[in-house]
Amino acid sequence: MDPITLTIIVPAYNERDTILEAIRRVEEADLGPAVTREILVVDDCSRDGTRELLRAVPGIRLLEHARNQGKGMAIRTALAEATGEVVVIQDADLEYDPADFRAMLEPIRYGKTAVVYGSRFLKGRPRMRLANYIANRLLAWSATLLFRRRLTDEATCYKMFRTDVLRAMDLRAERFEFCPEVTAKALRAGYRILEVPISYRARSIAEGKKITWRDGLDAFWTLAKYRFLR
Repeated sequence: MDPITLTIIVPAYNERDTILEAIRRVEEADLGPAVTREILVVDDCSRDGTRELLRAVPGIRLLEHARNQGKGMAIRTALAEATGEVVVIQDADLEYDPADFRAMLEPIRYGKTAVVYGSRFLKGRPRMRLANYIANRLLAWSATLLFRRRLTDEATCYKMFRTDVLRAMDLRAERFEFCPEVTAKALRAGYRILEVPISYRARSIAEGKKITWRDGLDAFWTLAKYRFLR
């Protein structure tokens, strides 16, 4: 099997309590044979000491925003610097398990697809607030109806792409609309999004979850926008 580098993009904003553990899990995840990992962490102008913690972490490449610009911009900043043939998004919290990267990477390595999503719903309903569950299901149904390609988890953080495919999308997202933008653009371009089951542990707003109902509305609008507008 040919060697490959997986670039793991970690956007971080005020994640002092979880960022070090998240990076440790990324570093220790079994990615499979002949896989090198590149960890790009983008601090989006944190004000809680996250940046200072990251500056002391060996083995990562830290990119710093001078002002808070949003998750989408953080991903775009890292994407411009990525050297791996494949990229994946990893949130700075502990909701997702990097141990799932190996199963996601294999279909890309074997040439079955260029885009893989880790679905939280293929193993059944995960533990999450009812409102979040309903919003996630509605987004998945919306993407399925709009693009006539079945998806069970459009809003998953775990999105993995061949790097050249993601760069060709000419991303415009600044905040959480990154997810629906890449979904819409991948499907419009004719790519098959392969979903694999992943594990998930939802965190609460009190624990630092930042996405809100307004971001959900933005996601619906973004899906529709990129479906019908050139």
